[in-house]
Amino acid sequence: MTGYAARDVASDGSLRSWELRGVNGRGLEMRLRLPDRLGRLEIPLRERLKAALARGSVTLTLRVAREEGGKAGAVDEAALSSALAALSHVQRASEAQGLPVAPPDPVRILTMPGVMVASAEETLPADEALLEEFGVLLEAFLASRAAEGRALQRTLTAQIDRLEALTGQAVEQAAARGDSAADRMAETLARVLRASDGMDPDRLAQELALIAVKTDVTEEIDRLASAHIPAARALLEADGPVGRRFDFLLQEFNREANTLCSKSGDAGLTQTGLDLKVVIDQMREQVQNVE
Repeated sequence: MTGYAARDVASDGSLRSWELRGVNGRGLEMRLRLPDRLGRLEIPLRERLKAALARGSVTLTLRVAREEGGKAGAVDEAALSSALAALSHVQRASEAQGLPVAPPDPVRILTMPGVMVASAEETLPADEALLEEFGVLLEAFLASRAAEGRALQRTLTAQIDRLEALTGQAVEQAAARGDSAADRMAETLARVLRASDGMDPDRLAQELALIAVKTDVTEEIDRLASAHIPAARALLEADGPVGRRFDFLLQEFNREANTLCSKSGDAGLTQTGLDLKVVIDQMREQVQNVE
């Protein structure tokens, strides 16, 4: 399920820009982009995300800059020397292979890990305070997802209503085809009986039972009406993550619709089965957004 939240917090000489984005995903995938000096927060932040979310591809970004009017950070001479030595080594090795390398950009060198050291006015709050800032961000993110979830619930409810209407239509069509289905079965039965001279009685009984099963769609329609549709409505009202259960349920919906089409023997009933499959596919796309 998609969601978005962002907030800026300024204190202690620094400006923290938090951003949390979420898009659809089959499972829970988390990406954290934190300043190097705050890498220690990755584990507690992941724990909080995992406790709050069950599904989606989530990216958390934290950028830290000195507050406007504060002093710039200082250069760590040892780190700068190490960075320049590494760049020089890469340049010599590349040129030895006949691969010219452009001179390094000084600005990029300053952004290399450890080269710049925060000034005294750029000190960060304690970890607990940073986690509290994240907590406010997470609440806004969850509210964003909840708003989308309410809209998604309305869409899925309308699709379930459509499935219910089509199932009712299939019931009427299955009943209306009774006479023609009985005539077709009688013809098939006559062919079987004409070819049954010398046939084992048990084998004959099996063939007749198979004919009956191949033309009877009552079981498929009953499962749609009395089991699958009520189960879908219950999932929409359930608390907690239901996306994976919805995935499995729609597989069952699709199986019943396929069987209905293959056994219908009637153009109108087959079309209803195809209409069911269209709505089921539309629901499967929407369910990928469900937590």
